[in-house]
Amino acid sequence: MSALTKNNIVLVGFMGTGKSTVGALTAERLGWTFADTDRWIEEKTGKTIPEIFAEQGEAAFREYESEALHELLGGKHMVLATGGGAVLAGANRACMLAGGLVVALTAPMATIIERVRGDSNRPLLQGDASERVRTLLEKRRGAYDFAHMTIDTADLEPAAVAARIVAALQAGSL
Repeated sequence: MSALTKNNIVLVGFMGTGKSTVGALTAERLGWTFADTDRWIEEKTGKTIPEIFAEQGEAAFREYESEALHELLGGKHMVLATGGGAVLAGANRACMLAGGLVVALTAPMATIIERVRGDSNRPLLQGDASERVRTLLEKRRGAYDFAHMTIDTADLEPAAVAARIVAALQAGSL
């Protein structure tokens, strides 16, 4: 399926790769709506992500994440930033591929650690953030490979990443 037949853009990638920032900029450039699965979950539950993890556990959070994907990708002209672990479930990957053009944002481990160090809103980084990033990156190796397009965000400003996505979409080169 060509990029031009896709109704939405879905941004996937590890935490700290710029999905929310790039997503908002991409939506603005296209005149589309922007949504973030984490924000959708917080609005739906009335709880923060750390509260959900503490009170209900990661499995409940992942269920909310799946629900968000199905609801948000049902429309058109949406740029959706997903949580870094949303790709772990095969059903979620299938939903993303069916509902939009999937773009994986990446960055080297050192860049990710620098970006997320000290972020208390990331429950999976409790404890030694550097070690947690290393462990999670290893566990998720290859998890984002299903995307139609991959962009390394380490040396690019978010606006440049958004411009690449828009250009590829408009050129139909994905």
